[in-house]
Amino acid sequence: MSVFRPGGPRDRLASKIDRVLTTALDGDPRVVLDVKASELLAEAETVAPLISAAMERAGSGLAAQLMVTHTFRRSGLETQLLDSLGDRDPAVRTAGARLCGALRMADAIPWLTDLLDDDDPAVREIAVRSLGQAGGRRVVGALMSHADRLPRHRVAKELARAASDIDLESLLRETEDVNTTVTVLMACGLRGDALRTPLIVKMAQDRQCDKQVRIAACRALAMIGDPAGADAMRTLASDPDAEVKAAAVRARMRISATIRKRNQ
Repeated sequence: MSVFRPGGPRDRLASKIDRVLTTALDGDPRVVLDVKASELLAEAETVAPLISAAMERAGSGLAAQLMVTHTFRRSGLETQLLDSLGDRDPAVRTAGARLCGALRMADAIPWLTDLLDDDDPAVREIAVRSLGQAGGRRVVGALMSHADRLPRHRVAKELARAASDIDLESLLRETEDVNTTVTVLMACGLRGDALRTPLIVKMAQDRQCDKQVRIAACRALAMIGDPAGADAMRTLASDPDAEVKAAAVRARMRISATIRKRNQ
């Protein structure tokens, strides 16, 4: 149900969008959004969260999410939003990226990938965030191809949102580059990916692995908080590498604290 209460012009626009998207999610295939693309772009910071909220209400089902995106397509807005990503004005590019990301528009992924190299840092920041929202294998490829040009924590955060379980598993098993592996481990930790615990434990315990990878694996296990990780960290108490040993001790303490909090 719609919960937005209109006030001024900005609120009325948001209320209209919220009402139309609610109707679309209720199953009406005929509903259209009677607004201009310029209005959406001008209020992107207000409108994008409404779209994201509608996507969340739609759940993980692709059919329900398509009800939202098709509403914008039927309204003739999709092409104009895509065009905004190539606008000369960085403010317009930023606004367009916000909206395309919120809509999880697959056709926007190549454009958003290009914006990762934009001259304007604000555009780059919104582009990487929007790619994370869009999700999918193409986004994973885009993020990893720019991993050496973007802050590690930003790539890891959006990778945690965009990647599937299969994507993360493949990256951990197949990637040989140390920096890339550390980034993927951070993403697993941020996502709380307990399914990856056995593999990450193996990486932490493997003395043939690069030290930075082993330390990153310990940190990932600490963020995941799986009890199995605490048991594994106990075995590293006698590791010959002092930095790995210290990371394992910290990880074990954090996991133990997480377990105690869960049991309260």
